[in-house]
Amino acid sequence: METNNEWMVEMTSKVRKQKEKLPPEIRLMFLALLAELRFKGPAQPSWPHFGKLKNMTNVFHCHLNKGRPTYVTVWKVLDRKIKIMEVQYVGTHENAPY
Repeated sequence: METNNEWMVEMTSKVRKQKEKLPPEIRLMFLALLAELRFKGPAQPSWPHFGKLKNMTNVFHCHLNKGRPTYVTVWKVLDRKIKIMEVQYVGTHENAPY
């Protein structure tokens, strides 16, 4: 049951495809992050290397694992009032859009 405190977390079609290509343990981490985004909002300081991306408005990222290859997730807040964000990338750090 959805409450007013929960965020709607959408994924681009590219992210949906990328998610299926992730190694199983990274996919589990990604799903855990999605749950935290939904219930806690866009600020995720407990995730490694969480931060707001410079020169981008309302865009955040974090690492899903340590070591190489490092997998990252990038999300953007679309509307703070109605609580919607969109995951725009999940994959290796080398191909991240920043």
